[in-house]
Amino acid sequence: MPSALPLSAALLSLLTAAPKAPAAATATKDSGPSQQVAGQLIGSALTEGHAYARLAELTDGIGQRLSGSEGAEAAVQWAKKSFEADGVKVWLEPVKVPRWVRGEESARVLASERIRSHPLSIMALGGSVGTPAEGITAEVIEARSLDEVAALGDKVKGKVVFFNHAMAEAADYGKYAGLRTRGASVAAKSGAVGMLVRSLATASLRSPHTGAMRYDEGVAQVPAAAVSVEDAELLHRLLASGPVKVELKLGCQTLPDADSFNVVAEVKGREKPQEVVLLGAHLDSWDVGTGAHDDGAGVTMVMETARLLGKLKPAPRRTVRVVLFMNEENGLRGGKAYAEAHAAELTNHVAAIEMDSGGGRPLGVAFRAGAGADELVRPWLRPLEALGAGKVLEGEAGGADISPLMPARVPFVGVRVDSSRYFDVHHSQADTLDKVDPKDLAQSTAALAWVSYVLAEVPGVLPRPEAPPEAPKAPAAPVASPKPAAP
Repeated sequence: MPSALPLSAALLSLLTAAPKAPAAATATKDSGPSQQVAGQLIGSALTEGHAYARLAELTDGIGQRLSGSEGAEAAVQWAKKSFEADGVKVWLEPVKVPRWVRGEESARVLASERIRSHPLSIMALGGSVGTPAEGITAEVIEARSLDEVAALGDKVKGKVVFFNHAMAEAADYGKYAGLRTRGASVAAKSGAVGMLVRSLATASLRSPHTGAMRYDEGVAQVPAAAVSVEDAELLHRLLASGPVKVELKLGCQTLPDADSFNVVAEVKGREKPQEVVLLGAHLDSWDVGTGAHDDGAGVTMVMETARLLGKLKPAPRRTVRVVLFMNEENGLRGGKAYAEAHAAELTNHVAAIEMDSGGGRPLGVAFRAGAGADELVRPWLRPLEALGAGKVLEGEAGGADISPLMPARVPFVGVRVDSSRYFDVHHSQADTLDKVDPKDLAQSTAALAWVSYVLAEVPGVLPRPEAPPEAPKAPAAPVASPKPAAP
């Protein structure tokens, strides 16, 4: 466990000054949270180092956790035992999940009269079909958008479509994610035999970044892979001076669905136990790296929040429920299963927070709720000012795993973290423990613990948002700034 992190003088000053109670509290003769509670929650999160130590157990001890794998099952049992060791009530809820296996993979630019052969650093996209054992060999055609492929018409037939793009910062993820998720089917509709996409990354040391893709019904399924940023640039340069042919070999396959679980734990409320504040993170990861930022950091933050809230005497007014969802990365089965299993009680879910933007420092709080949500919570955020997180941010809150709760009009709250460098390692071999700063993780854990307590303790509840006009799509990316992520 890392050494305790010292509290700054500014933070100590704020922790010893109780926040003013909101106007709604006056009618119930509530004086707001005590300085003792602020010190206990925030101080313990900052100094005890449990979140980082637990993250090390998950990433270094268990490792990769793709849905349906032995690693995912080990993570479920680890989480259950960890909650039990913390004295937090926990149970497992069954989820049927997809089972996709990567297999061996390779690609290269074939030699020609102009160039020598070049190996390409690639990674199959999750859900892709494999190639024949001998691979596929075809010319490459470059495109910058899905519409451009359609416009190319017969020029695409028999080729490997290479989707290039200009992702440079975290906010760009939503602009280009559709190339990865839909590109293979769009290419196949025009007769392509394969698809490559430039990795969705903000940094690269020739490291490809995987991610989920999907096939349209009734369209030929062609193999699809991400190529590193450096090799994407290589392909672009080579194509500028003439035809380029590549060889692609993917050994991936989809096996029958597997049995798995959401891990659910809760700290029961003292006065209104039927009202639920939900904290979510996803326990699965990709089969590359060890999922430290995505989403091991979120998992350990919500687990530590449950541990700290469980030690409070008395407990908060409302129940705080933690859900470690399975299969966020390649199916969202866990999020959907939770919404279905708990449909009858969603009207009593008074707030939901999803932590899935990495382990960066906290920035503030955002809402997807009815009018007046910020006024209810803002006066209680003062203890977070020394962390730079005591403000209400523009934009909405959300998350993939809690998106199935939207039709029930559950208010969403976002504890935003700095994810400006999140896509440096996202979905890559580099998403490992050393990329997470223990101090940043402790501060975001402290912010989450406090906001969770506030939502469970404040006398009033957040006003519910308007009903969505239609079934919503899951957000494409975590929010990296006060602006909402692109759809």
